[in-house]
Amino acid sequence: MKRTTIAEIKERLSETTELSEQEMQQLKSDTRIGVRSLLRKWEERKAHFQELVVKYHQMNRFEDELKSEGAQCIAGIDEAGRGPLAGPVVAACVVLKSNAIIPGINDSKQLSAGKRDYLYNRICESAAAFGVGIVSAHEIDQINIYQAAKKAMVLAVEKMEMVPDHLLIDAMELPLDMPQTSLIKGDARSNSIAAASILAKVTRDRLMCDLDRVYPGYDFAKHKGYGTQAHLRAIERLGTCPEHRMTFAPLKPLEDA
Repeated sequence: MKRTTIAEIKERLSETTELSEQEMQQLKSDTRIGVRSLLRKWEERKAHFQELVVKYHQMNRFEDELKSEGAQCIAGIDEAGRGPLAGPVVAACVVLKSNAIIPGINDSKQLSAGKRDYLYNRICESAAAFGVGIVSAHEIDQINIYQAAKKAMVLAVEKMEMVPDHLLIDAMELPLDMPQTSLIKGDARSNSIAAASILAKVTRDRLMCDLDRVYPGYDFAKHKGYGTQAHLRAIERLGTCPEHRMTFAPLKPLEDA
């Protein structure tokens, strides 16, 4: 029988977190150093994956408690983009399927851009429904960022194809006639809120990349509108554009001038 090559073993181990008992015995009895190294890394990766699964179940505590009380359609809500000097504020509302398990889900700020993009796709696949609300920089200046973030959240709920029977919200109460729970640092405590956090963040980042092409020179694709030194230097050089929030320091003095 032809001996399995190290390249074939590497490909097999890269595509699964489960091996049959026969496969495991064959790998453990293989004396090649390369195979032993691959198996050790696979076992480490599997252990890490199992830790993420455990954390996912732990972060489902609020959803599980609400389901035990009769709730069927629990939505998580969060926003992205309160702090930047430019661009919209974006909120998302997500109802995950009851059998969904998305290892690695977390507060979007704790994840790399690549990991957020990966989880964004997994969340869209694992959601029973989701909605996104966007409030422009111009309206942020009109009603203030707190009210704009709240409005974006309400819009996200209204975009849903199903009506939630309970809302889990990251540190906010919404003017909606439905049961809701406000959780401090909810994006690190609830899977539903974390999922909304990721959808809102990725959506906003992509919008800022689009705006970078509309308003070249500000590097919106790189800093996403935040007040970095490079962004402030670009404003000094080019002035502001329609996507800048003129009520935000340090831009407000420019508006009042």
